[in-house]
Amino acid sequence: MQGLLFRFTRILRENLFAFQLILFTADKKSKAKRNIRHFTDVHGLPSIEKMVSSVEETPEPISCFITGTIPDWIKGNFLRNGPGKFEIGNQRFNHWFDGMALLHQFKISNGQVTYKSRFLSSDSYQSNQERNRIVVSEFGTVTMPDPCKNFFQRFLSRFELPKPSDNANVSFVTYKGDYYVSTETNIMHKLDPETLQSTGKVDWSKFIAVNGATAHPHTEPDGTTYNMGNSYTPKGAYYNIIRVPGGKPVEGETLEGASVLCSIRSSEKTKPCYYHSFAMSENYVVFIEQPIKMDLLKIATGKLTGKSISDGVSWEPKSNTVFHLIHKDTGKVSPVKYLAKALSTFHQINAFEEGGFLIVDMCASDDGRAITNYQVQNLRKSGEALDEVYNTLCRVFPRRFVLPLNIDSQTPFNQNLIHLPNVTATCLRISTNKVFCTHEDLHGEELHHYGGLEFPQINYDKYNTRPYRYFYGCGFRHLVGDTLIKMDLNGKSMKVWEHAGLYPSEPVFVPSPDATEEDDGVILSVVITPNKDKSTFLLVLDAKSFEELGRASVSVNIPYGFHGAFTLSV
Repeated sequence: MQGLLFRFTRILRENLFAFQLILFTADKKSKAKRNIRHFTDVHGLPSIEKMVSSVEETPEPISCFITGTIPDWIKGNFLRNGPGKFEIGNQRFNHWFDGMALLHQFKISNGQVTYKSRFLSSDSYQSNQERNRIVVSEFGTVTMPDPCKNFFQRFLSRFELPKPSDNANVSFVTYKGDYYVSTETNIMHKLDPETLQSTGKVDWSKFIAVNGATAHPHTEPDGTTYNMGNSYTPKGAYYNIIRVPGGKPVEGETLEGASVLCSIRSSEKTKPCYYHSFAMSENYVVFIEQPIKMDLLKIATGKLTGKSISDGVSWEPKSNTVFHLIHKDTGKVSPVKYLAKALSTFHQINAFEEGGFLIVDMCASDDGRAITNYQVQNLRKSGEALDEVYNTLCRVFPRRFVLPLNIDSQTPFNQNLIHLPNVTATCLRISTNKVFCTHEDLHGEELHHYGGLEFPQINYDKYNTRPYRYFYGCGFRHLVGDTLIKMDLNGKSMKVWEHAGLYPSEPVFVPSPDATEEDDGVILSVVITPNKDKSTFLLVLDAKSFEELGRASVSVNIPYGFHGAFTLSV
């Protein structure tokens, strides 16, 4: 992106008329009335403001108070990532995704738990702290010129290239057995999971020609890891499938040996789609090109117009969703494009191959504007204003798409190509290299009562890329998860853990050492309540019965976060 942004910036610096035109256009569009659609009619949502408020770090471990029983066999660190600081000096971040990364560790051993947390010492965090103001732009927050500069300096600073943030506040990921914290820019931080301290900054662009990568890579049993990242060239934007080898011949290696398996050109030259993750089966990477578009011109000129990256993201529901299949061994992209109506997906559940079909399960909705609605000011609203935010967000539900792999000249047109038993998804060949797909719901009516499902997790080590039966997630009767749900694909039944006023985070499955069945193990989730001070706890559920085994209460406040991982102690 840096090269493309440089070209845009140079043009604008040389042509002030273009600058004035952009400002006029942006102002004109900002006055246009937005057609707001209501998807639900919920009233009386409780305030969750305290769950998205800044907290202090707890760098030294503190003991947790145990209620019930924490199984003795759980030995390791439950790591969590998410925003923990929403203000710098007298300036505030605008979007939930912008808060400074706060890393959490629940150390579990012999039925006891300790907790500690540490702010990621990123360049963004340190620069902000040193200057006591927001210096680095984030997804929903654009920096303003330094007030200490004179007028001319402030004016010219609006033409400077935006500095990519290294505020890695999304997830914990692994490459070659090492842990990293990641966001969606080109910079990750290698992390010591014991101390929560960064041991080095790693830039994807130093190894391969990509500008960033997702925070949701997929790892195979041999350690080979796949990811996706964009690149921006004079010919337009490209989506790149990345492969990182699992071996580490030299101690201290990071992304050495990473390669771009293939590149897929964006359907629009300067408006690639936004994607948060992707799917992977045994033989294929599945990239879902959804009609959530990123306008590179708007993003590149954000400092000129005072607009953030989120202002350059738009939902285009008249466009189809396209599934791209990339063979992992050859890097070849299937000439067949699998189309579906416009949908929005942040997280996929699983993907596997069966009987000549590739089955892709995901959490999806029919509207793609949710990403721009999660502004901090929205999350901190109360009363009717809070209800309004929730009711304008489309619910997310688990869906299954079934993609036929063997499309050739003999494949018939305009008839359902799916012949798997008990599958209601359809796929029609509509032209030589295009098929149109409809999904099957992976849930019954009961899930509607719980507001849909997000943050899906499975027994990843044993069942990723394979046929599976269970997945876990959060129900969303609020702007954040308010229940934990276990879905059983046999009969599409579900089990629920819920308590009024408690808001559980993403459930993480940890298998028991002697597991013989898919759901032998526990579910770990950090549960937060905005109603009481210092009332957060780590919840442990029996994954099979979905009954509570125990909880470890923490005597400090923790904000609602994004993603986590469990690391076994050696």
